[in-house]
Amino acid sequence: MSIDASKFFSALADAGLPEVPREFSVVSFPQVVPRSVLVEIDAFIRIFDRVTTSAAWQRVATASAPAIARQQRREVCFFTAWDFHLSTERGWQLIECNDNGSGFFFAALINRLYYELSDLGHDASIESPPSVAAFQEQLISMVEREAKEFFGAVPDGLLLILEDAEALRSGKFRLELKLLRELFRRNGWSSEVGSPDELFWDGRRLLWNEQEVLFIVNRSTDFFWEGEAFSALRAAYREGRVYVAPNPFTYATRSDKRLLEFLSLPDWDQELEIDPKERSTLSAHVPATYLLRESNVPEIARRKGDFFFKPVHGFAGHGVLASSQIGVGRLRRLLKKGNTYVAQELVPKPVFHAHGLPEDVTLWTDLRVWAYRGERFLVSGRASRQCNFLDLTPPGGWLPTFVQKE
Repeated sequence: MSIDASKFFSALADAGLPEVPREFSVVSFPQVVPRSVLVEIDAFIRIFDRVTTSAAWQRVATASAPAIARQQRREVCFFTAWDFHLSTERGWQLIECNDNGSGFFFAALINRLYYELSDLGHDASIESPPSVAAFQEQLISMVEREAKEFFGAVPDGLLLILEDAEALRSGKFRLELKLLRELFRRNGWSSEVGSPDELFWDGRRLLWNEQEVLFIVNRSTDFFWEGEAFSALRAAYREGRVYVAPNPFTYATRSDKRLLEFLSLPDWDQELEIDPKERSTLSAHVPATYLLRESNVPEIARRKGDFFFKPVHGFAGHGVLASSQIGVGRLRRLLKKGNTYVAQELVPKPVFHAHGLPEDVTLWTDLRVWAYRGERFLVSGRASRQCNFLDLTPPGGWLPTFVQKE
């Protein structure tokens, strides 16, 4: 598919992305996913939602979580992302679910602008991605639904987009938060971007810069709000005075990586009330994942070449370990230090084939599916320069992703 890369990158910057590729890496070739694969993934996500919202699942999932995560909540995050590897050997496999996935606004812009500026728009076999206006309308409708479910109507208070202070200063997605804020403002809502330490709880109201906050889009990676900066938010949350999504409860029941063990293995099905049909689908598409325990360290170390090791509360690839970095001694030291890890069976990513890539470059791709209340609304992808680690330095990067009609 031909495209003028410089024109594409310029259009992305004009739309609000950081400068490409100097500040944010985007690939100027598309990934096309068969519709049949997406139909299967859609069905899987509905099963995932059904299982993880059951009373049995939530009871077990939160049993060992901090107290704040055991407070049941009804918010549903509207930018949850499921990450898949489309393995040629094993078929598509869920790698993890991210309730506060980054990149949904950027991905929609990348897909649409690539579609408009390349000759892909003339290919009748490719589904047209949502226009920017349609995507923005969908975001507004999802926020309105969440507000009405929680408050009965969209509240008059401040709609705050919350992110950790360091990420607001230098994070790759800080401009995405501003795009979201401007969209909310154009819809007539009072909206700001702020950090947890800027919040104040007066005993009745949560305040940001003396404005009452009632609705929070949470992008923080302090998933259980354990830092002192979260004291005001914790107080308001416990009182049920503010909508926050995602929150410690949604994280503990959907995104915590230890849940991948429940999803992939049948050992707890009776307690979790997972039925045989659900188990068949889950085991077929979630690679076996084991929470590291003293009892399983020797066997996992023996089979270390079969696994990839992730910190339970990690994000954006922080703390991940390859099998070459692992042995019995290191696994036991991690446990002794209280560093909770999971060992997940390796699922090879497909090699990205695109005419025009340098011959000495190999890229591996993944698929990110965005869904809200069981319905997919966006697909995106990334092309990594490493097979098992996420390395998005050019010519890798975020990947325009499309659905092939069948």
